[in-house]
Amino acid sequence: MKQFGTAAQHVSREDENTTDMLLERLRTHPSIPIFERADGSGSYTPVEMADFITEVKAVAKGLIASGLETGDAVAILSRTRYEWALADWAIWWVGGVSVPIYETSSPSQIQWIASDSSIRFALVEAERHAEDVESVRDQVPSLEHIGVIEDGILEELKKRGADVSDEDLEARRTSRRMEDIATIIYTSGTTGRPKGAELTHANFVDTTRSAVNLLGQQVLPPGSRLLMFLPMAHVFARLITVVAAAWPVTTAFTPDTKNLLPDLAAFKPTFLLAVPRVFEKVYNGAEAKAIAGGRGKIFAAATQTAIDFSKAQSAGKVPLILKAKHTLFDKLVYGKLREAMGGQIGWAVSGGAALGERLAHFFRGIGVTVLEGYGLTETTAPVCVNLPWAVKPGTVGPPLPGSTIAIDDNGEILVKGVMVFKGYRNNPEATAESLRDGWFRTGDIGSLDADGSLTITGRSKEVLVTAGGKNVSPAPLEDVLRSHPLVSQCVVIGDQRPFVAAILTLDAEMLPTWLENNGMPEMTVSEAAADERVRAELQTVVDKANQTVSRAESIRVFEVIDDDFTEENGYLTPSMKLKRNIVVKDFAEVIDRIYTRSKPAA
Repeated sequence: MKQFGTAAQHVSREDENTTDMLLERLRTHPSIPIFERADGSGSYTPVEMADFITEVKAVAKGLIASGLETGDAVAILSRTRYEWALADWAIWWVGGVSVPIYETSSPSQIQWIASDSSIRFALVEAERHAEDVESVRDQVPSLEHIGVIEDGILEELKKRGADVSDEDLEARRTSRRMEDIATIIYTSGTTGRPKGAELTHANFVDTTRSAVNLLGQQVLPPGSRLLMFLPMAHVFARLITVVAAAWPVTTAFTPDTKNLLPDLAAFKPTFLLAVPRVFEKVYNGAEAKAIAGGRGKIFAAATQTAIDFSKAQSAGKVPLILKAKHTLFDKLVYGKLREAMGGQIGWAVSGGAALGERLAHFFRGIGVTVLEGYGLTETTAPVCVNLPWAVKPGTVGPPLPGSTIAIDDNGEILVKGVMVFKGYRNNPEATAESLRDGWFRTGDIGSLDADGSLTITGRSKEVLVTAGGKNVSPAPLEDVLRSHPLVSQCVVIGDQRPFVAAILTLDAEMLPTWLENNGMPEMTVSEAAADERVRAELQTVVDKANQTVSRAESIRVFEVIDDDFTEENGYLTPSMKLKRNIVVKDFAEVIDRIYTRSKPAA
């Protein structure tokens, strides 16, 4: 079994918890605002460190006055916003356990998470969320209180806790130790009912300190600025927000990605956290705009120059001619792209899926280095991340300090270290299956380079076995397909079938621009799905995907449908993962049609 690991660079005390990191920041960097809040006019108002802790304490006292006991679970159901972080820290300050729920969750999903975690309190964003929680209240016997953020519950809690003493609050804060559960985060549920991963204070404290010790000074130097727009209910956004709160970073929140570009321009972050789809949208949108403005050839040349420049950096030497071309395109193209992202971003972290080597080189080449990482809910988000001084596009970098990665004989990635969770809530069978012999079995397939950099090749549960016995990992093919501006979502199929095929959906947002740029008339998604010129363009990206695999693994046939796979219709999880089993079940007729009517080329 091949493995690679590094020792932790810090030693935490057993009697610490997450709140100690906030107090440590107050002592060491009191003058750097912890947050900035949008004022509605395009400007931001700073929240000073001392003021935030005072507000956290006031809300925490209100929770005590409302009857919250040490170890009680409190649900937070809200979009990403300042109040989310305030509630989270207040729950920890009083010794409670935070249970995030996606604000898009259905009543049945809310009922399962709330009952499984035995929540006593629910802090929800809006009245519509309160109605959803109320509709399942009779199935959650532990639930006593529902508070609505937009109706002023946090201000009410501050008033309610006015008579709680500082001594009582401090006793609550210090009652939790590293081994205690800090949060229960439920998995995305791509293959069944979500499981509640119990993450401890040690998971957050040690993972945060590992990340800061490794990357803090270079990627997030004191005074850095982070704009958080990913769902805080997801472990990725949650951990990075905790890191930014514990380290002298100023964070702002935006709940709606439709306003992302104006918010980037107004807040001017230096660091960005995103999923690959965001970077794909930025690139595809810039390319489409350039083509529409008659600058398509310039953009294509600039793109190739950026990629070549990044590759040359990796090789250790940039030729003079390439350097000159890069300088020219920096003035013509790259500077404008950076300005569209606020003008100050130098570093970004991407996770959740593969970014793709080409896009990673492109963004690095324009001056925004995207550090790809890898992690799961059960690992408090990060296991590995690319190192700024040794970026290897196409990999997710080596493991963080305090952790070890191993590859077993079947290619499965195993993890051991400070970030590995305690177990699944009320599910000893699943815990025993995942945590074996001191290792967490991720279910992902990968390989390790000599320097410890990890490459992800797929998920073991998603591997297709064709009728000819060929094992095919669909994820790498799907990542390439989704990179095309016309493609919204896709699913690669072929399990127990004679060949590999794919179902594609069209991006309704990008379609009109693409049609106009290619001299084609306006058409609906349904009309485009049947149009031969659109299909010919899609064939080019299928051919591109096929270049990454052997002939036996390549996509022989694809079908374009006029539906899309979205969170709203139940085909994507809130973290944008495909519910493959549901798609295959619901689109069985389409799949059968592919294999009964199609005659793939030999």
